[in-house]
Amino acid sequence: MSGIIKNKNILKIQLREKSSNCLFDSKSHPFQSHTAAILSELRGFFNSNRVNSIEFWECPSRPKWRFHHDVDKDSKSFHPTPAYPCKISWDYCKKTDSDDIINQWKMMFQASDGKGKHFLDLLDDDFNTIEPFYTKGGPWLQVFGHSNSLCARATRAIINHAPIGEYRLRFFPNEDFTCPCNDYPIESRRHILHECRRFNGYWNPRRDSLNHFIMFLIANTNAFTFTDK
Repeated sequence: MSGIIKNKNILKIQLREKSSNCLFDSKSHPFQSHTAAILSELRGFFNSNRVNSIEFWECPSRPKWRFHHDVDKDSKSFHPTPAYPCKISWDYCKKTDSDDIINQWKMMFQASDGKGKHFLDLLDDDFNTIEPFYTKGGPWLQVFGHSNSLCARATRAIINHAPIGEYRLRFFPNEDFTCPCNDYPIESRRHILHECRRFNGYWNPRRDSLNHFIMFLIANTNAFTFTDK
């Protein structure tokens, strides 16, 4: 929930997420005490004046609604005092649940075969291995999610399921898997990223960095495509 703004006889509640509706759900759930506090405040508001009303505004930023700026400004300027400033509050419980899910996701991502044995571990700007998270599309989609073709080529390269010799050697060993540059017996992902003279349109050697990896793909539009020969 972004905030609650009282304006004369109208209680305006800005909602950022549909899950905020659960706060007003009277059925049994883990945040029952927090819900009871909110309902108590609403009961007092409605009983104080019979003409009092309530409005729900769902204002996601993505649609760029023309009134969104005003709603966002009102929400950010409102600083409510938590009814329960402790570990049973709605925000704390949601954050704890989210952190637990992310930690479990990271453990499964690193410890299992879920990401595949040929997954390309890329580094962030601080040269730390990039770990998965969900905000703003995650670390990978932030840099190539704007383009379908770039996203497809990046995905093929990262999971090593690309129309290159290394893939054909694994799944179709009877097909030709040599590199068309004639300088390397196997057209591997590493050879394409670091050595192949067909793809020398990007100068920076740090292809293990996510940003430089994407710049390499942008500079070499034929890399990891079905027409790379």
